[in-house]
This record gives sequence, structure tokens and C-alpha cells, in this order.
Amino acid sequence: MNVDDVIAERIAAARRRAEAAKQRRATLAAARQRGLAQRHATKLRNQASARPTDEPVTGTVTDDTTEENQ
Repeated sequence: MNVDDVIAERIAAARRRAEAAKQRRATLAAARQRGLAQRHATKLRNQASARPTDEPVTGTVTDDTTEENQ
């Protein structure tokens, strides 16, 4: 085997490793995007269910008029 052949093999191996790393990063990025989308959708669902409805507020109404003011 020639020195040039050894160097060519090393370069090819480095390219394969770089491509594999690039593919791993792309796969992880896609999984992260799916996870974020799911997390945001869940958050929006929770916010929507926590919003008050159109029902009237139940509470006591204070009357500012007293016997002294009448």
C-alpha cells in the first residue's frame, strides 16, 4: 500500500464520520422540533382550558349606600 492510499483512506474515513455526525445532528434537530411543537400545543391547550368562561362572576356585590347617607 502506498502512502497516498493510506492518506486517501483516512480522508474518506473522516468524511464518513463527518457525514454521520451531520446526519445525527439533523435527526436530533428534527426530534427537538417535534418535541417543541408538542410542548407548545400542550401549553396552548392548557391555557385555553384555564381561561374563564362566559359565566357570570359569583360573588357579593357591596352596597355603598348606608342608612346614614339616605
